[in-house]
Amino acid sequence: MAATVLLAGALLWGLIWWPLKALAGLGLQGSVIQVVAYGLPALALLPWAWRSHAAWRKRLLPLALIALLGGWANASFASALTYGSVVRVMLLFYLAPVWTILAARLVLAEPVTPLRLTALGLAMTGLAFTVGGPQLFAAPLGAVDLLALSSGVAFALNNVTIRAARDLPEGVRAVAVLAGCAALSAGFLAWSGQSVAAIGAGPALWLAALGLLWVLPGTLATYYGVARLEAGRAAILLLAELVIGVLSAVVIGAETLGPKEALGGALILAAAVLEARSEPPVPA
Repeated sequence: MAATVLLAGALLWGLIWWPLKALAGLGLQGSVIQVVAYGLPALALLPWAWRSHAAWRKRLLPLALIALLGGWANASFASALTYGSVVRVMLLFYLAPVWTILAARLVLAEPVTPLRLTALGLAMTGLAFTVGGPQLFAAPLGAVDLLALSSGVAFALNNVTIRAARDLPEGVRAVAVLAGCAALSAGFLAWSGQSVAAIGAGPALWLAALGLLWVLPGTLATYYGVARLEAGRAAILLLAELVIGVLSAVVIGAETLGPKEALGGALILAAAVLEARSEPPVPA
């Protein structure tokens, strides 16, 4: 059951680019989408999280870090998918295991085993092919590329923070991440001088549907599965998100998967599998 639910969540997250691009086609700015689509699920889960306030009221610092890092990971990932190539964004985001290896070593003093070093090398080689192969240094990375990379870095750092604060309930972590994304997006929206109130009734209904019928069940499915499966197995199952995202973008979104991107993706996928298999056991 846990594996099935986790794969269902991976299906939703792998296809999240589809409604994001559809809403952008209606003229909605990325920050507007994220404020509503992530803010509504946070509000829906808030009563559940509040019931366990005794467990987190003295852990506000790690909770704030989870909100900041998880919020940025979601906000930057959604923005990159909205405005960039889904294939390229998904591949760059899934370099997250590389940053997890480095962050876990620096912050938690986890060992860098030969298996993890191999994963690191594969992922960096995959990155080189994904962003241009031999022409890697011919031009700087674009803004969307940097968003996708920063999303993976923030996701990795958030994972390390969650490991360090594993006593926080899953529902509280979920609310923190969703609310962090909505809050950061609201800040960008205010900075740009726009307002959520400016959207029409039709797009607002589609935004609400995205938040409550897509983001919310995707979040609950992911947390349900991850909480009940071994960390390495869960990480491998979550790679279905990468496969679904890339293949759906090629089939539905008419994007292309060139030889360099295919090779880079295969190397990144192999690196993620190796990192998942080398994942140290997490104490209960």
